[in-house]
Amino acid sequence: MIRIILIGCNGRMGQAMTARIKEEDNMDIVAGMDMDQDAVNGYPVHGNFYAITETADVVVDFSHMSLTSALLEFCLEKKLPLVLCTTGIAGELEDKVIEAAKEIPLFRSFNMSLGISLLQALVRQAARVLGNTYDIEIIEKHHNKKVDAPSGTAIMIAQAAASALTFEPQHTYDRTKEHKQRERHEIGVHSIRGGTIVGEHEAMFIGPYEVLTISHSAESRDLFANGAIKAIEFLLDDPQPGLYNMDDLVQSLS
Repeated sequence: MIRIILIGCNGRMGQAMTARIKEEDNMDIVAGMDMDQDAVNGYPVHGNFYAITETADVVVDFSHMSLTSALLEFCLEKKLPLVLCTTGIAGELEDKVIEAAKEIPLFRSFNMSLGISLLQALVRQAARVLGNTYDIEIIEKHHNKKVDAPSGTAIMIAQAAASALTFEPQHTYDRTKEHKQRERHEIGVHSIRGGTIVGEHEAMFIGPYEVLTISHSAESRDLFANGAIKAIEFLLDDPQPGLYNMDDLVQSLS
């Protein structure tokens, strides 16, 4: 039985993860952590890391980047593998993630969808073929409760495109500040927020007289919970320190 500590257990993704784990015969959530402790989940929910005393095999995080530093310290102290699904991690915080992965197995992805991982591979291929002559624009759409913009997934897609280009692109998030013609070396990233959209992403390659669009639409949060379950299994199959991502998971399944 794989014992899980779930951080952010009472958020939208935390609740989706809780429901999915209940369907798994070989997994069990032994404890959760969340600022909101009102939900009844069938396992103890703590308000901080110091209160967690349950023994576990892995930690899964669907919380907020404001908790990431403390989360890394907790996992390092307990020598626990970590599946890190929080978005918005960058700069010094990203450096801490990289350092932690030298001591514990750490799986990190802004998006736990296998489909998004394949989308990134297609975007890299399209950028290699078209990127020097076609304009690249990325559009992401999410529900009206989402705080960060652009989404971590949109950033991942932009990075995937950039990695295949022969030049260093400029990522443009706001064209209202300067009224000027589009630069040749731009990758435009645009955010839409509304209603209950789970998550939609489009990568557009716009050239002379044609537009190639590569898109992905998430219809349920169960999609990301399924990806997190596969990440847990991947991480614990050979739990060696290192920083892993969805590309590693996809390769292990192919």
